[in-house]
Amino acid sequence: MCAPGDGRVMDVFTGRWVRGAGWSAALPGWDSARTLVLVFGPSALVDEPDHAGLADLRRTYPVASLAGCSTAGEVLGAELSDDTLAVAVVRFATTRVVVETTPVEGRGSDDVGRLLGKRLAESGADLALALVLSDGLAVNGSALGRGVSETVPAGALVAGGLAGDGPRFARTWVLVDGVPRAGAVAAVGLFGADLEVGHASRGGWSPLGPERLVTRSAGTVLHELDGRPVLDLYREYLGDLADGLPATGLLFPLGVRLLDGSGREVVRTILGVDHDTRSITYAGEIPQGATAQLMRSTTDRLVDGAEDAGQQVRRDADAGDSLALLVSCVGRRQYLGQRTEEELEVVVEALGPRTPAVGFYSYGELTTLPSGACHLENQTMTVTVFGERPRSAA
Repeated sequence: MCAPGDGRVMDVFTGRWVRGAGWSAALPGWDSARTLVLVFGPSALVDEPDHAGLADLRRTYPVASLAGCSTAGEVLGAELSDDTLAVAVVRFATTRVVVETTPVEGRGSDDVGRLLGKRLAESGADLALALVLSDGLAVNGSALGRGVSETVPAGALVAGGLAGDGPRFARTWVLVDGVPRAGAVAAVGLFGADLEVGHASRGGWSPLGPERLVTRSAGTVLHELDGRPVLDLYREYLGDLADGLPATGLLFPLGVRLLDGSGREVVRTILGVDHDTRSITYAGEIPQGATAQLMRSTTDRLVDGAEDAGQQVRRDADAGDSLALLVSCVGRRQYLGQRTEEELEVVVEALGPRTPAVGFYSYGELTTLPSGACHLENQTMTVTVFGERPRSAA
């Protein structure tokens, strides 16, 4: 927890709610129109709209903006937990906060993204950061990110992730007016010239087996590679592990080479398996005509990638307090096992003591490319740091 300052820059609190124990520290009385409360918790909260921890937050911050989603693990600093609430309360000095939400049903994911991006754009051209938190199962994350980046003001960074449900892939939620709702997307807009934003996304995966041509796909559903049902190929490589799909598939994601001429490769996480059609649904698009191959890693490489992401966005010691949003992938957690907190530890150490961290393990990470476009990643550690510039440095 960072103690309140003199009001010149933002104040930051981070804490955890644990069932049966309550809050790790008293919630600060920072309710205001410039306060943002970020909340990450288990998927079961969708059955508990009056959950004690959420009720505390709604009661303590009736004016502030609340945003959050379900997880595959809640992150607070270097600690990972399940069935808790990981919370950050940020009171800004000058930054404006706007939260827009919309249901997914009846709209394409790209339309949802464009709608939210347009709403944020209408709130001001000085948008510095758009944090997008989305349902993790009912959305094409690639199209969602593309839609947001097409409509937000130029220069705004878009980041965030897809809500999780542990290794179950059954249901997820996003906060809407402080209440967990399935099938929704939220976009948090932070506006103002005083806000400084840093962002990095790193993986640590390498190819397994030959590249294959995507010969049949539809959006996020992959049917065939090299004319063969993709599920058959997974069974060939995974052997007995294939019986545990989709969960065991998290250990062997799919690398897809983009068709945009960049030669860039992205990693895609399995969300579901259809044994009747022998197809697999991924968190992002698998374009027909692209090339793809299975991926593998080592725990050391994944941890090294996370550390690199933290080092890329570390702020100078005199830049003032800031907050880091960490969005890692459920597949990384499955792979790292007992070493999962090690990737959090190296990121937190790289960020330094003036940047507390909160976040979640996700079904997909949204990152902004150097071109300015928002893109869906899987199996990455994505770090977004934001803090207000001290007045003396303005």
